Amino acid sequence: MQLEHADLNLLGHRQENQDRALTIADDRAALLAVVDGMGGHADGALAAETAVASMRDAFESQPHPLFDPDGFLHLTIGRAHDAVVELGHGLPLEARPRATCALCLVQDGHAYLAHVGDSRVYLLRGGEVFERTRDHSHVELLLRSGKITEEQALAHPMRNYVECCIGGDPVLPEMTLSGRRALVPGDVLLLCTDGFWSGVTEAQIAALAHAERGSLGGALEELAVRAVRSNAPFADNTTATAFRWYGP
Repeated sequence: MQLEHADLNLLGHRQENQDRALTIADDRAALLAVVDGMGGHADGALAAETAVASMRDAFESQPHPLFDPDGFLHLTIGRAHDAVVELGHGLPLEARPRATCALCLVQDGHAYLAHVGDSRVYLLRGGEVFERTRDHSHVELLLRSGKITEEQALAHPMRNYVECCIGGDPVLPEMTLSGRRALVPGDVLLLCTDGFWSGVTEAQIAALAHAERGSLGGALEELAVRAVRSNAPFADNTTATAFRWYGP
């Protein structure tokens, strides 16, 4: 595959970084992921680290290209969930580690998306946000029903409340698998935590698609710094990984 990728992980204005990013690729497939340890629970950083390690192991243990991409993503999230649940063994339910996550598998000229919670995947095409995943959150439901606008969603008092996550309750969480998306040369896939997308506009995110070849990392960092400044003085950990596809 002809590709360019970059990732970053900024502390923001927090004392601990509980986000993690993963980009792993070979000639036949690539896996991108972001995991956001939930700061309101114990060991959020450990939850994110454990989930990313599980995802990496799942990808590296399979021959590529993967036979069943959607099945792989479902199973990978399930195994990451189980690993994070195990961290909380013996703790009260409210104290168990938790995290949100977003994953993207790229192979054979297609992208396969999955997420739990409010970590997102954006598909950028032609200088626009062609598609993005929809958060598992109350605010997202209000947004999709037309009761609030995108601008109101960013300032809504329940904007940090997610309805499902990995870890905590042993029951497998709700997850969304977005199916297969055919890629065209120049497409950019962006995976990010809420600390990233909450501090920038969709137009600013879409501008990543205009970054010159070889400059995706610099453009991503500039956007992340903008998000931290916008969310000051309470900026969350700000994490993203971006992948530009040029062709098979």
